[in-house]
Amino acid sequence: MKLILGLGNPGSKYNGSRHNIGFDAIDEILTRHQLEMTEQKFRSDYTIWHRNGERVLLMKPFTYMNLSGEALLPTMSYYGIDIDDILVIHDDLDLDPGRVRFRKKGSSGGQNGVKSIIDMLGTNEFKRAKIGIGRPQGGWKVVDHVLARFTAEDRILVDDAVDQTVDAIEAWLDGKDFQHVMSEYNK
Repeated sequence: MKLILGLGNPGSKYNGSRHNIGFDAIDEILTRHQLEMTEQKFRSDYTIWHRNGERVLLMKPFTYMNLSGEALLPTMSYYGIDIDDILVIHDDLDLDPGRVRFRKKGSSGGQNGVKSIIDMLGTNEFKRAKIGIGRPQGGWKVVDHVLARFTAEDRILVDDAVDQTVDAIEAWLDGKDFQHVMSEYNK
């Protein structure tokens, strides 16, 4: 079983915000494959998708970003999911809007949802898809930047990045080695 975790904040006031790009990617998977969130457990909305004979848990925590690990760890424990079989999708300030970077491990880079996951799992060695949201401009604080919506120009770039991210996730789920996925999609 694999687990794809999109990071974001629950509630309509956060829809479309930079910080919710992980939720956007999960929503794209749901749309592409005519799926919907069917369960609420582990402080999350989730569904189990059957793809190529494997179960894939798609998950959006409602813990708010800073406590994302509190939703992930009990889910992994309940379903017996190995850390090698999880992928976390999140926003990244250090990437320009529309850039995508896949990694097998790394620091939180200041992303509090990832920090929560690292703290709960006790390791930084898990797969992730980082989608660029860029740095704040014009004297904005980081918190204001991540909670704001994208400009129209950036939204076009980010929508393309979400599509690329989902393409890469599908390739991984279809059996491509994650190293190959990184080589192909980290452009």
